[in-house]
Amino acid sequence: MITARAQETVLPTLRRAVASMSPQSARLCAYHLGWAEVDGTPREGGGGKALRPALALLSAEAVGAPASTALPGAAAVELVHNFSLLHDDVMDGDVERRHRPTVWALEGAPAAILAGDEMLSAAYEALLDAASPHAPAAMRLLASATRELIRGQYDDVAFESRGSVTLEECLAMARGKTAALISASSAIGAVLAGAPPRSVDALSRFGDSVGLAFQLVDDLLGIWGDPQVTGKAVGADLHARKKTLPVTYALSSAGPEAAELAALVSAGGPLDAEQVARASDLVEAAGARAWAGELVDELLERAEQALDEPGLEAGPCAELVALARFVGSRDH
Repeated sequence: MITARAQETVLPTLRRAVASMSPQSARLCAYHLGWAEVDGTPREGGGGKALRPALALLSAEAVGAPASTALPGAAAVELVHNFSLLHDDVMDGDVERRHRPTVWALEGAPAAILAGDEMLSAAYEALLDAASPHAPAAMRLLASATRELIRGQYDDVAFESRGSVTLEECLAMARGKTAALISASSAIGAVLAGAPPRSVDALSRFGDSVGLAFQLVDDLLGIWGDPQVTGKAVGADLHARKKTLPVTYALSSAGPEAAELAALVSAGGPLDAEQVARASDLVEAAGARAWAGELVDELLERAEQALDEPGLEAGPCAELVALARFVGSRDH
């Protein structure tokens, strides 16, 4: 699988980036990334799926450049992604990620926030160190995606205290929070390779569709995912009353389920197990589960169509399509 190759290829660059941080941040980031215990003791395995680095490496190959051209970009997008996770855990109050305690749960919110901030700085330094003359353009791409990610995160938090959120607003939030960085990851290797704008645009559009599909699948798992696989409690998003895409779709539906669901998610405090089960049934009865699944299929088709662009290499594009299909079928 391309993600395994990406993990192996990008790991040395990521380790150098983390080692360049202050000792406290380096220790916490190494723990967050799964390389070490919280006291710094090395451990085997760890890390995430390396989806974004894989996209970055393939984007270079898709325009005829070697994967190594994209290496600084691949490391940078993974660092930005993990910066957002460190902050996201604090904002959501999540005490576990990848079946381990989160950084803030162990060391406190200030330490987690500062480690995330330093990880973001390391991402931009990784791009500045790139030998490519197109590194400034890649920096602009990543900075824009990071700004969109932050906007989406801000909207996600704001929606929790709003009585009403439209489906269009929720889709725009997801495009910022998740799709923006996946879109940038899908194009940054091509940018570093100096590819023509049409090729970069095609890869960006591919990534935007994949990113929105990724968020939809994540939202479905947040309601119906297996806790043994996802590492989250059953209905974790419903428990927290999060206005995810399926929930927002159900709330905006014309059926009788919408009013009862609105009463559940608008009350103060987290839902109990019985309320979570009822809310889950209401979301499904409103057609939101089926709608989300159909939209994922449509987005993956759009992603594949975006790669039908003259000048893109067939082999890497086939791997990009396989990666997109993995996103649509994942169970964690």
